[in-house]
Amino acid sequence: MTRTRRGYIAHRRRTKIRLFASSFGGAHSRLTRTIIQQKIRALVSAHRDRDSQKRDFRRLWITRINAVIRENMVSFSYNRLINNLYKRQLLLNRKILAQIAILNRNCLYMISNDIINT
Repeated sequence: MTRTRRGYIAHRRRTKIRLFASSFGGAHSRLTRTIIQQKIRALVSAHRDRDSQKRDFRRLWITRINAVIRENMVSFSYNRLINNLYKRQLLLNRKILAQIAILNRNCLYMISNDIINT
């Protein structure tokens, strides 16, 4: 049986895979089977870590808001602030509140004082 020469389609597929793994080290960027395994692993990690990144940022924002609020008033805490924001129907998400807390604390103090007084 004669040897068959592989067509350009297989080469094109391997080249595409190698471009994805060009920054990987050692055999992970040279051997086709290893590249495929590493590509699957990388994509799984990326998908998983996008979700964990969202969780981590939410935790960071909550911590920042809580720190600034407790600095101002000892009796007022994060959960009371958020609860009162919902009661007053002030639609400020945690990301925006955290940015206000860092950049302009007086504004956050004014918001929290308005909530307490009304």
